[in-house]
Amino acid sequence: MKGRATVLVETNRLETWEVNVHSPEPGGALVRTVLGGVCGSDVHIMTGEAGEMPFPIILGHEGVGEIIELGAGVSTDYAGVPVKPGDLVVWSPIALCHRCYSCTILEETPCENSRYFEDASKPNWGSYADFAWLPNSMPFYRLPDGAIPEAVAALGCALPTVLRGFDRCGPVRFGDSVVVQGAGPVGLSAVLVAAQAGAREVIVIDAAPARLEAAVKLGATATVSLGLPQEERKRMIYDRVGKQGPDIVIEAAGALPAFPEGVDLSGIHSRYIILGLWGAIGTQPISPRDLTLKNLTVGGASFPAPKNYYHGMQFAARIQHEVPLAELVSHRFGISQAAEALHATKTGVATKAVIDPSIS
Repeated sequence: MKGRATVLVETNRLETWEVNVHSPEPGGALVRTVLGGVCGSDVHIMTGEAGEMPFPIILGHEGVGEIIELGAGVSTDYAGVPVKPGDLVVWSPIALCHRCYSCTILEETPCENSRYFEDASKPNWGSYADFAWLPNSMPFYRLPDGAIPEAVAALGCALPTVLRGFDRCGPVRFGDSVVVQGAGPVGLSAVLVAAQAGAREVIVIDAAPARLEAAVKLGATATVSLGLPQEERKRMIYDRVGKQGPDIVIEAAGALPAFPEGVDLSGIHSRYIILGLWGAIGTQPISPRDLTLKNLTVGGASFPAPKNYYHGMQFAARIQHEVPLAELVSHRFGISQAAEALHATKTGVATKAVIDPSIS
C-alpha cells in the first residue's frame, strides 16, 4: 500500500512524496491520519531556526488518527483502554527507550535515546501524511466516546506543553493573576488552563486580532495589542492586576524579545514560565538584579510527557461543549498544501491550521 506525505527534504524545501505504508511491528499500530496539527515548531523546523534536522523527514508531530491495524500483542492503548480498528487515537510523538537513567530513574522525557524523527523513506509517525506508523515505544491513547476530533486537535501539542510547564513550575492557583505572551496554540492553551483553574485575571498579549478574540472565548479577561509600545503594555497590565504585578507570566510567543519583556512584566514573588522559546535559538539581555529584587522564579519546559498528552486529550473532551475548542481550527489544508499551512501559521492568519488528508 502507498500513501502521501509532506517531506522536508532540506531547509525551506518541501516535497510531496508517495511512500510505502508498512504493517505495524509487534506492540505498535498503524493509523490513518484524520487531522495533523500544524505547530509553530514546524515553522521553526522548516526554516532552520530550530537547528539542523536529520533530513529527509516527514513533518507533523500532532495527530488524531483512526486505527487501521494493531501489531501483535496489542489490545489496549497505553492507559489500558481496550482498542480495536476503527477507534480514534492521539499519540505522543517521541519514541522513548524506557531503558535509561532519564526514563527509569528521573522519570523525565525526553531521554538521551529518544527519537523525534525517522527517515522519510522508512516507517514513519509524521502526521502530515495519509498514514502514521507508531512503533512499539510510542504511547497512544484512545479518544473518549463522543470526543470531537477537532476539539482534541485544536490545541495539539500545545495543551500538553502547558500541562508539562505547570507540572514542572507549579500550577495556577485560584485567584492568581496571569499574563500570557502570545496567543498561538500554546498561549491559548495557557489561557484555557488558567481560566479553568480559577485565575482572577488572564491577560493576553498578541498582535493578531483573531487570536486575541479566540483568547477571550477561552477565558481571557483582557487583551493587550503587541502593536502598543512596551511601556504602555506594562502600564495596562499593572493597572488591572495591581502594583505588585502578575503572579505568573507565561512566555508562549516563541520570539526572543519576549524574554526580557517577560522578566520586566513579572511581579514581586512571581513565576516566569518559558514554554514557547524552543525553536528560537539566540540570546537576549536581562538584568540579573531584577530576578533577585523580585524574588522571581524562572523555569521552562518542553517535550511533554506521555501523561500530558493523555490528560490534555481527556481535558479537551470534557470541556468541548462548554468551551468552543473545535472552532479554533480555522484553516484546513491538504497534504500537498503544507507550505500554505505553515505560512498561515507563521503569519498568524490561522488561529489553528491542520492538515486534512481528505482534501485533495
